[in-house]
Formats: sequence, structure tokens, C-alpha cells
Amino acid sequence: MNQELVTKFPVTDRAREALAVSLRGCEELIPQDEWLKKLARSEATGVPLRIKLGLDPTAPDIHVGHTVVLNKMRQLQDLGHTVIFLIGDFTSLIGDPSGRNNTRPPLTAEQIKANADTYYRQASLVLDPARTEIRYNSEWSDPLGARGMIELAARYTVARMMERNDFHDRFKAGTPISVHEFLYPLMQGYDSVALKSDLELGGTDQKFNLLMGRHLQVEYGQEPQCILTMPLLEGLDGVEKMSKSKNNYIGISEDANTMFAKVLSISDVLMWKWFTLLSFKTEAEIAALKKEVEGGRNPKDAKVALAKEITARFHSAGAADAAEQDFINRSKGGVPDEIPEIALSGAPLGMAALLKMAGLAASTGEGNRLIEGGGVRVDSSVVSDKALKLGAGIYVVQVGKRKFARVTLS
Repeated sequence: MNQELVTKFPVTDRAREALAVSLRGCEELIPQDEWLKKLARSEATGVPLRIKLGLDPTAPDIHVGHTVVLNKMRQLQDLGHTVIFLIGDFTSLIGDPSGRNNTRPPLTAEQIKANADTYYRQASLVLDPARTEIRYNSEWSDPLGARGMIELAARYTVARMMERNDFHDRFKAGTPISVHEFLYPLMQGYDSVALKSDLELGGTDQKFNLLMGRHLQVEYGQEPQCILTMPLLEGLDGVEKMSKSKNNYIGISEDANTMFAKVLSISDVLMWKWFTLLSFKTEAEIAALKKEVEGGRNPKDAKVALAKEITARFHSAGAADAAEQDFINRSKGGVPDEIPEIALSGAPLGMAALLKMAGLAASTGEGNRLIEGGGVRVDSSVVSDKALKLGAGIYVVQVGKRKFARVTLS
């Protein structure tokens, strides 16, 4: 690395402010002193830094947890730097082994293309599309070929690869590791070489892969990137990381009313971490709000503000206002203006069967459990008798706080 290049520029207050923005909510910034020097150089020369985030399109939808790193990208983008949204269409063919205890089945090219088609559209709800460079790593990975892949693999040792926790643990447990999985961190690292990135972002589970990029840039004679890891966002349960498989997520394409209500369902403790990682409010604004709550203000006020901000970001300010009013109506026992209209036959019909047929419960067994738990209402009255049967008529059926249907039974 050309040390003179990164040390000869004075570190100004503006560069230090940019460092503070970089550090907000982050887990690690490695090495912090190098990043500060890069910021100083950028300010002095007027050349924006290149900031990379890679996402493999392993599923078609992005949830709020994914936007933690996107928010950081937007903050750095607003400082004037170039952000590169990298879609890993090539690396998806390998399958990221990060955090895995078994081999991950690679996706087909068709699955990858279908998922990638929706990725950037969703990410654009956070990033400024006019100032975002979108790239696909097949651009340089496909032309690399077998010879290039062998030359790349020669730049890293098996011993260092086995230092990676998931590989080490699987090997120790006798769990199979496919040779192609070693290629994933190498190819992700090579992305940084191809893009000449100054900073790469990722979750804490990506640290090994991010450091690989730094190592390979040195191998190829480039100035090494810095890496910034963001914590994994706990989901609605406040325990597990946000995940669709754990059903503790908020999809950014979910309707405004559902999104608003889900944010309000998180705990008062988790709310402050969500503010730090998801809100665009300044740290001073968040600290002032937290002080008000500690001084006696209802924490629900702060949570409503967070719910409206997140909902407005992915919908609109008007939709967020409407979602707040909808939530108030439901809290008072009111019925939303628009609910599904469902026609069923077979009157008289038992409640558990009706819930299943109306799509309000996955099975009659679940329907009975909902009734036992007091979570079912018909025309605003709680249903307490599992043996209840409804005759022909029109009923407003409610399950929990957010599920409604107007059922016409004949």
C-alpha cells in the first residue's frame, strides 16, 4: 500500500464528522485510522470513495433487517461518496457458507435472475438511485475462467481458510465441507479487487469474507479496503435475528398498516436499538427523545414516531398517517375500512372450520387454540365456546389485532 497516499492529507473536523457518521451503530470499523485517512484524502482531492455492499439474491424479498447496512450506505452516500450495490449473481451459484453448519444448495440461474429482478427496486427505497452504481459480479467472475480461478486460489492457503469458524466447526464435527465452498470467500474478495473498493460493508457474519477482500487487494497490488460490519438486527421477538424463516420479520414490501403495527409490537428496550440502526434521526435527536421517555413521557410516543418513519420510508407520509389511524381504530375495537370479503357455504358452520376456510387460521386445530386463547371475535364479541356454530348471515370475524374478514355464510 502507498502509505504516503493516505497520510499526506490533513485530517479536518469534517473528516472526523464523517468518521462519526461511519461509526454510528456499527460493530467494527477495521482499521479505523486508515478509514479516517481515506476520508481526509477524499475531502482534500474531491475524489469520492468507493463503498461496496454485496448481496446475494437468495430470496426475492428484502426485510427491514437487510436495510441496516443499506441505511449505512445511504448515510455515506449523503456524504458524497460513491456507493456500489453489488448483486452477487455469480456467487449465488456457489452459495454463501457463512454461519452454515452444512452445505448450502446452490440456486439455479433462473432462481437468481428472478430474485435479482426485485432486489434493486426494493433497495432503491433506501438508497438514492441517481447516485448508486449497480453492478453484477458475473461481469468479472465469468471471464475469469478456470485458469484465473486457479491463479486466484493460489493466493490463499487451506490452513487460513480453515481458521474460519464455520469451516473449523464443521470439520471438527465431521460434517461435510464441499470444495466449492472455499471458492465463495475468494470470489467475494475478488469483487473488491475488480471494483477497487475503499470500504466494504456487511453483517458481523461476513467479517471473514470482508477481510478476504482486503487481503486479495494487497495481493493484486491495490490499496486495501477498510471493512465496516453492522450488527444483526433482532426481529420482532427481540431474541433471534430478523429472518423470514423465524417469522419475526417486517418485509419492506408489506402493506403500510401491517408494517406500522409490527413496529409497534416490539419491546420498549429493543426500540432504541432499532432507532440507532434504522432511523435517519440524528444521534442527538434520538438521545433527546430517550431522555424525555426516561423523564416520564410515554414510550409509546417514541415507538409511534419510529413506526411512522419506517412506514413512510417504504410507502409515504400519507400512508403512515393512515396506518396510525387504522391502528387507533383497531385498538378501540373498530374495524378497518377495507377488509377481505369472503363467501362460504355450509351453514351452520363451526367456528374453527370457518376460521380455516376463511384463511384466518392454518388449520381447525389452530382455530380451536385461537378460540381458547380468547383471540377470536365475531362482530366485536369474543368467542369463548369452541362448539359455537354460525348460521347463515354476514359476520365480521377478527383474529388477534390485525386479521379481519367479512364473511358471508350461506
